[in-house]
Amino acid sequence: MAEHETLINGKIIKGIGGFYYVHDGIGQVYECRAKGIFRNRKMKPLVGDRVRIQVLDEKEKEGNLTEIYPRTNQLIRPATANIDQALIIFAVASPRPNLDLLDRLLISMDMQQIPCLICFGKMDLAEAETESRLREIYGKTGCPMVFISNYENRGLDRLEKLLEGKTTALAGPSGVGKSSLLNRLIPDARMETGAVSEKIQRGRHTTRHSELFYMKPHTFVMDTPGFSSMDIGQIPCEELKNHYPEFQEYEGQCRFTGCVHVNEPDCCVKQAVEAGEIARHRYDSYQFLYEELKNVRKKW
Repeated sequence: MAEHETLINGKIIKGIGGFYYVHDGIGQVYECRAKGIFRNRKMKPLVGDRVRIQVLDEKEKEGNLTEIYPRTNQLIRPATANIDQALIIFAVASPRPNLDLLDRLLISMDMQQIPCLICFGKMDLAEAETESRLREIYGKTGCPMVFISNYENRGLDRLEKLLEGKTTALAGPSGVGKSSLLNRLIPDARMETGAVSEKIQRGRHTTRHSELFYMKPHTFVMDTPGFSSMDIGQIPCEELKNHYPEFQEYEGQCRFTGCVHVNEPDCCVKQAVEAGEIARHRYDSYQFLYEELKNVRKKW
């Protein structure tokens, strides 16, 4: 290494066309190429990777990616690494929340052992009983819930505290306010993206690529197209119950060993639903997805 070259640690926030953009955790972004050693090892750098880079030009912020540190997790869709949690965002109105998709996202994240935050936005458009109804449905999932309104500046302080010190992936359908929330949390996000896009002449930012945005020290938010829908067809139907946290306290208490809580008599989960201890919506969702997965297996 030449005397004027330095090594620094950072995090990959975006990768396009063989270039990897590495944030140093302070405020600088370096455009880097990956050394051939990664191709030889068949190891592809991912957004979210913690890396070491060799700075080649401090003024132009250019460097080489020289090392990828061990990953805490790795997702296939979207291809990302080191995600601490997912923030699942739905609007309470305009559009109405698709709770079926929300349930699928919760299952998918649980399969990948990624904790979730559930966020309902546009609360300024909500009816009076909306929050209590949603808390009744999802209150026993074990996921922190936050209700926000950009218009009324509601719930944003609590949300920021839940994001602090973590790398969080945004998930949810189009039109629920993910971009507005991102701009509210990180006002410079789009401006920084525009500068990167101009440098590599890729046009303006779209959500075709996963991208991390620096919020504050040790705090990043990921904007990605990969979490807008979710196929859970790879789960054996008998294992679906393991991804409904509300069911866990009743495990082993049913009459039949291995009860899947659908057609069996003396099922403690079904009794809990009738008693109002498990939300009816969540159980109906479970039944629907169980039958869907059962039919998927029949086609194999």
